[in-house]
Amino acid sequence: MHNNKNRAESWIVAVATLFFSLAAPAAAQDAALAEPKGDIVLTIDGNIGVTNADGVANFDRAMLESIKTAKIRTNTPWFDDEVEFEGALLEELMNLVQADGEEVVVTSLNDYQAPVPIADFAKHGTILAYKRDGKYMPISDKGPLFIVYPYDSSPELNTQKYYSRSVWQVRRFTVR
Repeated sequence: MHNNKNRAESWIVAVATLFFSLAAPAAAQDAALAEPKGDIVLTIDGNIGVTNADGVANFDRAMLESIKTAKIRTNTPWFDDEVEFEGALLEELMNLVQADGEEVVVTSLNDYQAPVPIADFAKHGTILAYKRDGKYMPISDKGPLFIVYPYDSSPELNTQKYYSRSVWQVRRFTVR
């Protein structure tokens, strides 16, 4: 009798394990974002678990503004004076789409591409800026989206390595 009880318990554990292992990926696949109501300003594809279109997550500006934001006041090599940027925290954006990868390949409107380690986002508080000095950034001046690090916070960030990751006119992230 004791042996049958152990078999029954083992069987229940095995069935429960199988059920939850099969159900978990389905739940991740079913997760979805609201659809953008305005013009799409960012598309995220690749290894993501949350989408709102066929395998991608599209965002309009209002959706990005609804993500936890931050402001970074810093000097940059692209502007003469200190500038204040405002935008979505990239760590929050990656969490929202359930990014599963080591890096994001960022593509700009002119097809420039740069790989950016996802670890940078939490480590440095990197943002996807949509405002500079309180105004939305136009395409003609690094907008609509610009990856910004707090360059003045560390000498390490004032290097070509991080400047090359600071893509402007961002249109796509591919998580890999």
